[in-house]
Amino acid sequence: MKVEPDTPGVDDPGPGRRLGVDVGTVRIGVASSDRDAKLAMPVETVKRVTGFKDRDGADIDRLVELTEQYQVVEVVVGLPRDLQGNGSRSVKHAKEIAFRINRRTGLPVRMADERLTTVAATHAMRASGRSEKAQRDVIDQAAAVEILQSWLDGRQNYLKENES
Repeated sequence: MKVEPDTPGVDDPGPGRRLGVDVGTVRIGVASSDRDAKLAMPVETVKRVTGFKDRDGADIDRLVELTEQYQVVEVVVGLPRDLQGNGSRSVKHAKEIAFRINRRTGLPVRMADERLTTVAATHAMRASGRSEKAQRDVIDQAAAVEILQSWLDGRQNYLKENES
């Protein structure tokens, strides 16, 4: 099943911070952009507690709090796909979290291609000299940064190309 991500910049809400979210089955990595939506930075790792049929748990509450704290205008959730663009089993998890954030905040929630973001984050961690054990606590944040930075770069390109 082909799963298509949203296109950065389409239906853009304008200037302001974005929140990047990397949904895992155990942890959720979170990143934020600056007010100019040019640079992504790590925020925190949230323990995943909400399942498919559960009521919103502390993880969703925390994500909603972060959207308010950072006064974001858009949330970008990583869409896990394989190299052929097919959805993995994790797609349901990502879409469920995206739906819940949108339902609670009313903010636009976009699905962004996250292929190879965890790989890129792991390489960056290794290159910085972090041990495998030290990486575990921040790898999800680093993946969220990769997802969000890729979105921000794509958004800038789209907006430049469509100026007029």
